[in-house]
Amino acid sequence: MPTFTAPDGTQLAYHVRGEGEPLVVLPGGPMRASVYLGDLGGLTAHRRLVLLDLRGTGDSAPPADPATYRCDRMVGDVEALRAHLGLERMDLLAHSAAGSLATLYAARWPARVRRLALITPNPSALGMRATVEERLAVARSRAGEPWFEKALPALEALLTGDGDFDLACVPFFYGRWDEAARVHDAATEEETNEEAADVYSSDGAFDPDATRAALADLTAPVLVLAGELDGNPHPELARRTAEAFPHGTLAVQPGAAHYPWLDDPEWFARRVADFLRTPARPGACYRSADTATSRAHR
Repeated sequence: MPTFTAPDGTQLAYHVRGEGEPLVVLPGGPMRASVYLGDLGGLTAHRRLVLLDLRGTGDSAPPADPATYRCDRMVGDVEALRAHLGLERMDLLAHSAAGSLATLYAARWPARVRRLALITPNPSALGMRATVEERLAVARSRAGEPWFEKALPALEALLTGDGDFDLACVPFFYGRWDEAARVHDAATEEETNEEAADVYSSDGAFDPDATRAALADLTAPVLVLAGELDGNPHPELARRTAEAFPHGTLAVQPGAAHYPWLDDPEWFARRVADFLRTPARPGACYRSADTATSRAHR
C-alpha cells in the first residue's frame, strides 16, 4: 500500500487499481474510505485509478489536529499527492462531498488541473445545495417502488432533522435497489469517520464568492455528472454547478442515482472515459500556493 506525507506530517495512503494514465480519485461521504468506489464501473479498463484515503479514513492515519478534517484544510493533501506522483498536471475525479474538495483545489491550484470530473457532487463550496423540498420532490418521483412507503418517512425525518439516519431510506441513493445495491451498501456502511464528517463542512470551510472568482483562472474542462434520480444534486442543481466553471459541461445519466457507476456501469465508464479524452486546454499561469490561498480568502 503506497503512502506519502501531508504538509502537516500526517501519513496518507492511496490505492492503485487498473493500468494506464493515472486518474486521481477523491472519495465522498464526507470522510468515507475510498474502498466503496470499487473500480468505478470498470473505469480501470481505461485509466489507472489512484484512490486517496482522506486523512483519518481507510488506511490513512488520523491527524494530530482534528480541525484539519475541515474541507478547505485538506486541499494541501491533494496537492501533496500530485507532487508525490510526479504529475505536472493531473486528471482529477471526485464523488459526492469530495466535489467541494476538488472545487477548492481547482480554485487554489488551477494550473495543476488538466481535467476535472465531478460525479454527483455536493456543490457547497460554490454556495449551492439542494433544498429539503427539492430532494423530497425527486424522492416522490419514485412512488412506484415497492420500498417507497417505508423509505419516504425515513428520508423526510432525516432531511428535516426530526430523526437520525434510518437504513430504510438507503434505496433512494441507488437507481435500482437490487442485489448489487444491497451488497454495496452492506459492505461499506461502516467506512465513514463520523467525527471527521462533522468537521468537514464546519464554519469557515467555504467562501463561495472567493472560490467562484478564483475559478475564473481554471482552463481545464469540467464534467459534472448527475443521476436522473438523485436528489443531491438533482439534475437542475448539477446544471448550475457546471455553469459555475468556465469550461463546464453537464451529463445526466438515465435511471441513475447517487452511485451511477453501480446503476449502469457501461454507461458511466463510457461517458467518463470519453470526457477524459477531451483535449486538455493550456494551463493557467502558475500561481504559488501562498498567492492562490491569499486570493481565495481575501
